[in-house]
Amino acid sequence: MYLLSRWILNALLLMAVAYIVPGIAVSGVYVALIVAILLGLVNAIIRPVLIVLTLPINVLTLGLFVFVINGLLFWFVASFVEGFSVDGFVPAFVGALLLTAFSWVGNKFIKGRQEE
Repeated sequence: MYLLSRWILNALLLMAVAYIVPGIAVSGVYVALIVAILLGLVNAIIRPVLIVLTLPINVLTLGLFVFVINGLLFWFVASFVEGFSVDGFVPAFVGALLLTAFSWVGNKFIKGRQEE
């Protein structure tokens, strides 16, 4: 139940980010659910590999290059999902940053309710 609620929350937050950030468009709830799954898979499989490969840059930037990686992966998912579009790197960067922040807060709320 916890995983399902996180998935739905991330899809709804993705739609909220698309509403807030100009340059990001989500055509519907089903597309948001698909994008939420794909973002989770990409962040679980590809992101660790990219972080290891860019370790020298991450060390030089004190870990801030991870935000660039998140933006690029957000943009990457938008490149092959029909109905989800990102108009460039800056909207992808801002969208990934907002989605990460909102998702962190939302998941803390869900985790707190789960412990009750």
